[in-house]
Amino acid sequence: MSNTYIPERAMLIYAHPDDIEFSVAGTAALWAKNGAELIYVVLTDGNAGSHEKGMTREKLAQMRRAEQRAAADVVGARCIFLGYDDGLLQPTLELRKRLVRLIREHKPNVVVCGDPTMFFPSETYINHPDHRAAAQAALDAVFPAAEMPLLYPDLDAEGLLPHKVNYVYVSFGQNPNTYVDISQTIDLKMEALRQHKSQLGDWDPEERLKKWSSETGKKVGFAYAEAFKRITLQAVEEKDEG
Repeated sequence: MSNTYIPERAMLIYAHPDDIEFSVAGTAALWAKNGAELIYVVLTDGNAGSHEKGMTREKLAQMRRAEQRAAADVVGARCIFLGYDDGLLQPTLELRKRLVRLIREHKPNVVVCGDPTMFFPSETYINHPDHRAAAQAALDAVFPAAEMPLLYPDLDAEGLLPHKVNYVYVSFGQNPNTYVDISQTIDLKMEALRQHKSQLGDWDPEERLKKWSSETGKKVGFAYAEAFKRITLQAVEEKDEG
């Protein structure tokens, strides 16, 4: 099913700086272009993702936050960094509550995250444990925790009342049921991804990313697409993109 729904507010919850750009930035750019408010929640600072001699975790964290902000600026999103250490993320109750706080504060119509059940996306790759942990924490925060009035009385006392998300868009999973046409934003996706210079080095991601997006698009007749399993928690009257 192709999908042209544009949310008022979307929260994208991922493990590392660059995860959003590699996976769903075309959709994010399309939504922003059509008036959606975007919040990127980046759980770790990606502060172990370097083999450069002399690099420190602190220096790398600063670099990667700056790169993520630059990438978000390309599509018109804003970033919230939770500052966990790269490679050590766990879907703890503490993290779940932090995400519930953010969901109740920002009240997104849509939460976008990865698939916690995806271990082996191909015969040559094992999905990063941080990706799975981030996805599980995001889903557990969305449902049922964010909408349960008796679960966190301290949040209620702060005025952060329960919020029910309308849709969850799960990326990088099996059996997608929704395809978003990113033909008009594929170049923005490339520009955003190129901001992650510490990770890309001399590699230009355009050929590979366009190939992946083209293969996805062919399944539904789009030049370029991103695929999701869309879960409807509370349907809304949908406004098509302009």
